[in-house]
Amino acid sequence: MEIIYITIPLVLIVGSLVVAMFIWMAKKGQFDDLDGAGHRILFDDEGPEPTNNTSTESTKQNSAAENQDKPQGKHI
Repeated sequence: MEIIYITIPLVLIVGSLVVAMFIWMAKKGQFDDLDGAGHRILFDDEGPEPTNNTSTESTKQNSAAENQDKPQGKHI
């Protein structure tokens, strides 16, 4: 009978802690998106955006101009 005097307050304290933790997690958004992570793994990420030829040509011209300034190979 004396164990009831210990267990009843202990159960009430633990129960109130569980309820308080549940309310805190719900306010912090822990339960907002339960299915998002499961669905995200099934779909591929979006690939890189396609580039047009004019930007590729200007990039080649810029890299060629940069390479002209740099010394090529070993000079003796």
